[in-house]
Amino acid sequence: MSDPTSRRLIGVGVGPGDPTLITVKAVRVLEAATLVLVPATEASGDGPGRAERIVAEAAPGARVARIPFSMADRGGVTERRKEAWLTSANAVLEAFADGAASVVFATVGDPSVFSTFSYLAGHVVEQLPDVEVEVIPGITAMQAIAAQSRTPLVEGQEVLALVPVTAGLDRLREVLKVADSVVAYKGGRQLPKVVEVLREGGRDAILGVDLTLPEQRLLTLNDLSDGERAPYFSTVLSAPERRETGGRL
Repeated sequence: MSDPTSRRLIGVGVGPGDPTLITVKAVRVLEAATLVLVPATEASGDGPGRAERIVAEAAPGARVARIPFSMADRGGVTERRKEAWLTSANAVLEAFADGAASVVFATVGDPSVFSTFSYLAGHVVEQLPDVEVEVIPGITAMQAIAAQSRTPLVEGQEVLALVPVTAGLDRLREVLKVADSVVAYKGGRQLPKVVEVLREGGRDAILGVDLTLPEQRLLTLNDLSDGERAPYFSTVLSAPERRETGGRL
């Protein structure tokens, strides 16, 4: 039985997809964890999801449990979202009750960027205030698309903005007016409208799908077919035109 004062809940970012992009610290934490929770969504069906596949390759000895999460909810605190948070929180609480010293929640990308980990941790701490919460950062999709396309996210005095398309197309329009580089997440379903907004603002962009994986696709706006949509794991990067080396300093 573990010492209740030493129980740890750890959010681990496992990166965008390529298991070799996970950090050394993340691997060590996964290997040492009593239990690793991974999200299971509609896309993964009965098989492993992206986070689980990364964990399986990076830390094959880890004890893994799947927690159902829905990607179909568009916004707000829906009943399915609340149920997923409570299910994952209960799994953590049960693990600690059984003597677990550390429980990990593995998330694609980074636990501090549009991740459910903060909600999970909030529920757990409400029940067990003495639990130590830790976050291990991971490589994000915006870093991955910049690296894969060899497009710097920002240079010199440029401003970078990250926008969830689920916040609305008007919000995207506003941000495009004030930020030099803009990254859009969660826009696959509305990709035709996102493209329209970018073109309205005179912006070029790159779409990345399944970044860092063998099936990765990098497309410009001109590469897209009319009405083409993209899956959930897609990222749009619109960077400013840079005409000379150091010109943005």
